[in-house]
Amino acid sequence: MADWHWQTWQGQDFLTCDLLKPWSHGFFTRQFWPQTPDVLTATLAANAVVQRVKQVHGNRVLAPADLPTTDRAMPKAEADGLLSDRAHQALWVCSADCSPVLIGDRATGQVAAVHAGWRGTAQAIVPVAVGKLQAQGSRLKDLVVAIGPAIAGEVYQVSVEVAAAVGRTLVSDATSDDESVVKALLEEESSPLLEDGTLGKVRLDVRQANAWQLDQLGLGRDQVAIAPHCTFQEPDRFFSYRRTGEKQVQWSGIVSRALTD
Repeated sequence: MADWHWQTWQGQDFLTCDLLKPWSHGFFTRQFWPQTPDVLTATLAANAVVQRVKQVHGNRVLAPADLPTTDRAMPKAEADGLLSDRAHQALWVCSADCSPVLIGDRATGQVAAVHAGWRGTAQAIVPVAVGKLQAQGSRLKDLVVAIGPAIAGEVYQVSVEVAAAVGRTLVSDATSDDESVVKALLEEESSPLLEDGTLGKVRLDVRQANAWQLDQLGLGRDQVAIAPHCTFQEPDRFFSYRRTGEKQVQWSGIVSRALTD
C-alpha cells in the first residue's frame, strides 16, 4: 500500500502520494481556496506551463495540443481530463466530492489528470485517459495512479439507477437490468457498492469503482493508490458539495517531467 504525506506551502497543507514521487504533484485542500492553478503551480514547479479545462462531467480527455489557446480571455475547452505531451506541463483538475485522479508514466515521464465523478466513471473516463496515454506510447506496466480525496462510499447515498450506471462498467453482463447489476456487485468482495437501508438507494464508492476499472485494464494493485481521506467527513480540510451544496472546489495537479529531471 502506497503511503500518503502532508506537505506544507506557505503554512497550508496539501497531500502527496509516494507512487507519484518522481513527479511534482499535489492534492490541495480547501485552505488554498480561492487560489487558481495559475498561482498554485508555483507550489509544484516554477516554470511549468499551466493546463486546465472547463469540466462538464463527461469522459473527454485532451492533450495540450487540443486546447484552443492560452489566452485567458478565450473560453476553456470542455473536458474532464488532460494528458501531457511534453515535459514541464502542469495539468490540473478540480473537485469537491468527485475523485481527482493523477496518473504518471514511469518510462516516459508523461502524466494525466482526470476529474472522475460518478458520471465520468460511468463513462469510463479513467480507462479513456489510460488509452490516450497508450496511444502516445505508454505501457500499462509503467503507469502509476493516485486517486485523491473524494467522498467515501459509506456516506455517498445514490439511486439504484446511478449505481447501475457505474456498475455496468464493472460487470460482465452490462445488459442486465439495474437491480440485477447492483445485486451482482453487492455480492462481490470489496465491492464499490454498499447496502443502504433506504428503498431504491445504495451506497457508491466512486474511488473504488475507478480502481476496479484499472484492475480490469490490467494494472496491478501496487500501481494504484486511494487517498485515506473523505471530503464529506473532513470539513476542516475539504469542500464537499454533498455536505454543503456550495460550489467550491479544491485543486489537484501534476507536472510532467523529462526522464533526466
